[in-house]
Amino acid sequence: GNSSDSRVDGTDRLCVSERAQCVPSRVLHLRQLPPDVSEQEVLSLALPFGRVSQLITLKTKNQAFLEMASEEAAVTMVNYYTSATPSIRSQPVYIQYSTHRELKTDNMTNQRAQATLQAMNAGAVHSGNMASGGEGRGIAPGQSPVLRIIVENLFYPVTLEVLQQIFSKFGSVLKIITFTRNNQFQALLQFSDTVHAQHAKATLDGQNIYNGCCTLRIDFSKLSVLNVKYNNDKSRDFTRADLPSGELEPAATFGKSKGLSQYAYFCFWCFPCSGLSMAAVPGSLVSHPRVSLQMAPPAVHSVLLVSNLNPEVRVLFHVFSGVYGDVQRVKILFNKKENALVQMSDATQAQLAMSHLNGQRLHGNVIRVTLSKHPVVQLPRGGAGQEEQALTRDFSGSALHRFKKPGSKNFNNIFPPSATLHLSNIPSSVSEEALKDLFSLNGFAVKAFKFFQKDRKMALMQLASVEEAIEALIALHDHQLDHNQHLRVSFSKSTI
Repeated sequence: GNSSDSRVDGTDRLCVSERAQCVPSRVLHLRQLPPDVSEQEVLSLALPFGRVSQLITLKTKNQAFLEMASEEAAVTMVNYYTSATPSIRSQPVYIQYSTHRELKTDNMTNQRAQATLQAMNAGAVHSGNMASGGEGRGIAPGQSPVLRIIVENLFYPVTLEVLQQIFSKFGSVLKIITFTRNNQFQALLQFSDTVHAQHAKATLDGQNIYNGCCTLRIDFSKLSVLNVKYNNDKSRDFTRADLPSGELEPAATFGKSKGLSQYAYFCFWCFPCSGLSMAAVPGSLVSHPRVSLQMAPPAVHSVLLVSNLNPEVRVLFHVFSGVYGDVQRVKILFNKKENALVQMSDATQAQLAMSHLNGQRLHGNVIRVTLSKHPVVQLPRGGAGQEEQALTRDFSGSALHRFKKPGSKNFNNIFPPSATLHLSNIPSSVSEEALKDLFSLNGFAVKAFKFFQKDRKMALMQLASVEEAIEALIALHDHQLDHNQHLRVSFSKSTI
């Protein structure tokens, strides 16, 4: 008969791999499967996208045919796996539309596959999510296809795309939700199958994403299914392209095309002066042979868009420059004064400022910090009005810049905002009482204070909250303590 009703008998005429099929079909052709692949492993790739009505595995040829219950499910599955190649036991598997419109089977050898199919279809929730139905598949009880991921030593931003790229080496990543809890970046990530989650946890737990930083701590989640409402830069359901983006404006997301390029040269920057190549630094996923990230070259953006402000130029200068890099220019937008552009010295500093300050409170408002599309902040032209001139400041010659020298030890003291401040450049004539009074008179309640034992020029001071510590840094960084010494204020990782 013609190709649409020919029987699948394991002959090669089915396997038209030379011309990848572009005409959608409910029937999918899978190639390069592991030699002793099980029906469950093949089905685990497909079930997240919907019900499977037929399955035929051609074990001698390392191939299989799946018929999805709907063409829509097949299209979603092919589109998803085109951008994230699936794998079974670390071996990439190739999926394309078959020339067949349906599968007809009449051989007895296929009965076992149909029995497996019925059992696994019953175990999959009809919304297109795997239930935690992992019993009988050699999976320890209490393990789920959902992993809880905490990223420690977060010196550079880790995006949802970065997580997808790393974890999809181990199987189909269906959904990711990212959030911050207890000042830590965390994520929940759902695989199509518990086996993939086990493999990813075993391989990645304790690994660094970038050299010397961004360490993954991975556990199984108590959840067996994630419920994702929005597709944006904080959460995504890869099986549902139709979800709304929710509250986040598109400008705040790193589009797919840029998703990874932003972070590329941080791998080198972790060791700014040591001249180590990426591959020479052990314990980083960038050089990890099984999980190479293959970073693209960086898009160098040093301008940040800061929104939801009630701003002053000086305030922004101190928050960004005192702590995360050297601010070159600040411009409060003339028509939208709750927004400002802040130009840092380079892309690294912009990333640091963004990762540490986005979502913090400033003068009572939660601020958003994202990368701007502007390559530089333009100074107003000669004819600009007085108000517009006052809204832009050039700080490029500032004596307060701390990061001018490459490899400056200030780079080692960059921490997220915290209630404990690190004070330095304290003259020997200034006592503990004088420093406490300085903060109290400016409206900050000092909870604890301690000079460094080895170096009385430095001290730690604990305030009531992170928000108050940010305000204190703005008010008192560069405060003159005696005729030629100015107080330096930054955030500390220590507590008293």
